[in-house]
Amino acid sequence: MEQEIKHKALKKIFTDKNVRQETRHERFKRIAAKRTNEILEKIRILGNCSNKSSYEYTEEEVNKIFSEIEKQLKLTKAKFLGGRRERFKL
Repeated sequence: MEQEIKHKALKKIFTDKNVRQETRHERFKRIAAKRTNEILEKIRILGNCSNKSSYEYTEEEVNKIFSEIEKQLKLTKAKFLGGRRERFKL
C-alpha cells in the first residue's frame, strides 16, 4: 500500500510526473530561508521582553541570553564553514 502523502507541496512533487525533482541546492535554499525567517521572527518576539513596563530583568540576565545566542550562532556557522575556520595563532 502506498504511503499517504499529506503535505500538498510534497504530494505534487511525488505524484506529478511532469514536475522535476527538487535539487539539493533548491531544497537547501527553500528550507534554510524558511528556518532563517522563523528564527528572525523568534528574535523579534524575544525583543518584546525588553518592555520594562511589562517585564523586570537584570543586565546580567540580558547578557546571559545574548551570550548563549551568540555561542549557538558561532557553533552553527562553524558547521557551514567546516575546515575553513581560521585557527588561533600566537
